[in-house]
Amino acid sequence: MDVTIAIDCMGGDFGPSVTLPAVSRFLQNDERAGAILVGLPAEVEPAVSAAKSRFGGRLQFQPASEVVNMDDPLATALRVKKDSSMRVAIDLVKEGRAQAAVSAGNTGALMAIARFVLKTLPGIDRPAIATILPTLRGHTYVLDLGANVDCEPQHLLQFGIMADMLVSAVEHKERPSVGLLNIGEEDIKGNEVVKQAGELLRQSGLNFYGNVEGDDIYKGTTDIVVCDGFVGNVLLKTSEGLARMLATFLREEFSRNPFRKLAGLIALPALNAFRNRVDPRRYNGASLLGLRGIVVKSHGSADQLAFAQAIERAAEEARNRLVERITERMARNVAQTALQ
Repeated sequence: MDVTIAIDCMGGDFGPSVTLPAVSRFLQNDERAGAILVGLPAEVEPAVSAAKSRFGGRLQFQPASEVVNMDDPLATALRVKKDSSMRVAIDLVKEGRAQAAVSAGNTGALMAIARFVLKTLPGIDRPAIATILPTLRGHTYVLDLGANVDCEPQHLLQFGIMADMLVSAVEHKERPSVGLLNIGEEDIKGNEVVKQAGELLRQSGLNFYGNVEGDDIYKGTTDIVVCDGFVGNVLLKTSEGLARMLATFLREEFSRNPFRKLAGLIALPALNAFRNRVDPRRYNGASLLGLRGIVVKSHGSADQLAFAQAIERAAEEARNRLVERITERMARNVAQTALQ
């Protein structure tokens, strides 16, 4: 095994009914990887024992006595439920028994626990949440998606650096382009934080494209789009709502009458191709960047395919030394700043 992933089996809307089959799918497709399943013994351990004949030592079980619920306050998740499946999974990363952790649980709790247990990397003030969105040219990485509602210019610079290392690592793309989300392309546009962040990004040595607008995201203008967590979270939720609305409209229009239904059958291959291109399951898995360990957040409503995608993302980040890359790049950035 070249990488082991700790899985919070209890998190998300469906818990073990999704996470356990997803782990089996992942291990079946990746014979170099291993997994440690974390959860309540009564719900997880029997499945691990049954799968031992297929995966042997690549599959392990780590008991946890508590579960972080989706509506648990952060204080409860962090200070009270110290033996939750989420906490234990992240502890395994800190201990070095796993190289990454994956959870579909409460996002705020996951970030709080991960930051408390793993701590932030040198030079990183705040961790950020990054995810992939489909575009006309393939996909783009967007961050922050809600971890940091209020940001200073240097935080947006750090987001850009971390995302640059992420894309370089998992996409094997040197010098990915970085765009700063703004209300216009001109340097004079935006609030003071964004304008100052633009200056920092221009001086950073990154492949900084400049300001990008909202429509540039889905055009695929840049490989990376940087924004604060308030804007990023609104962007993400708006995109999800738009996708659901379009899917509903299509279903309604193709079911209005027998002729529309027939037209729908004729158009079915094209509709299926369209659905596959924008299928959010293919892009599942948001990376918590800036921590001393790899943590990936799966969407809470993820099915088996989507959760397996999140595990694959965590494995890729671990294999490509994402944490070490960010550490090295931040050290160079600090040294460069000291010389100026």
